[in-house]
Amino acid sequence: MSIRLALIFGGRSAEHEISIISARSVAKAIDPKKYRLTPIYITKSGKWVGRSLSQKVLETDYEQLIKDLTALHKVEAEVEAAADKSGFKFDFSQFDVAFPVLHGSFGEDGTIQGLFEMHQIPFVGCGVLASALTMDKAFSKICFKAAGLNVAKYLVYWREDLEARLKEVVAESEQKIGYPMFVKPARSGSSVGISKVKNRAQLQKALQLAGEYDEKILVEQGIDARELEVSVLGNRSLEVSVVGEIVPVNEFYDYEAKYVKSGSQLIIPAELPKRVAEKARAAAATAFRATGCEGMARVDFFLERKTNRLYINEINSIPGFTSISMYPKLFEASGVPYPELIDRLITLAFERYEAKKKNKIAFL
Repeated sequence: MSIRLALIFGGRSAEHEISIISARSVAKAIDPKKYRLTPIYITKSGKWVGRSLSQKVLETDYEQLIKDLTALHKVEAEVEAAADKSGFKFDFSQFDVAFPVLHGSFGEDGTIQGLFEMHQIPFVGCGVLASALTMDKAFSKICFKAAGLNVAKYLVYWREDLEARLKEVVAESEQKIGYPMFVKPARSGSSVGISKVKNRAQLQKALQLAGEYDEKILVEQGIDARELEVSVLGNRSLEVSVVGEIVPVNEFYDYEAKYVKSGSQLIIPAELPKRVAEKARAAAATAFRATGCEGMARVDFFLERKTNRLYINEINSIPGFTSISMYPKLFEASGVPYPELIDRLITLAFERYEAKKKNKIAFL
């Protein structure tokens, strides 16, 4: 008997379109003999959409739409209007397991994971705490440092700080971090709202930009480094992929370099001394456990060019699953092809669900 699988994508996030592209790749890789797939799309306004309209969204070429914003906004307005008329209500009892491919807020931050927990449905990926923790780059850095991993210098600000004391924020950043710096929303992904800054004018603009996407803002030390990524799979027993390297077409691996402009290179495996590669793989497993991750995550590092010192950057608890995404590519290079990776993620979801069912929930 086939497993009833809900593939949930879209969502209220700046990474909405990337979620759709990821979900389409997952849908193509799923074995129809094993799974009865139901796509469930969530619009940007938060409406849940039924199978037929969700399938239509999956079949739309969002790789091209994100390069033509006028066409993109037109399509999204049409889908929103159709969703208003659909009256769809999600029935958790119709599914055996959920696969959320929701990058960013309201998907990768523990919110939908809590919904699944409340409805007692197994789901792929990290649980509530790990999702929330890794989504917040400031809190995850605290965990990384506690686990003995190297973290670049950083400062945390709030949007209200920019409104009340922008000059002080700029001065403190210059004094404690220094140029170049990276400024980013603390709880976002796909490099949305991130800027590399080299002077005061750029810093002021970058702070305002990051504040448009999150009220919590990070200012980080800019390191002259190679960008490395490692994929992790498992609950208690972990499988760690080979190390990959990203050589961005732009100055850093921003949204444009990832999804719009061609020319970025993915080097798998990365050309590294064995000692450095093993250190990165061990650090990825340490970070995964330190933040309580389960199921899957991609761990990103900076390897400083002058010193070969390894710095952990962040963890993505729902990494990209597009055709160019590192998470599946790294495991493919490690001997786990895409369809098998999907199978194993779903198996891990059931494994964790059965383990949690053994917990007592009543005392008297």
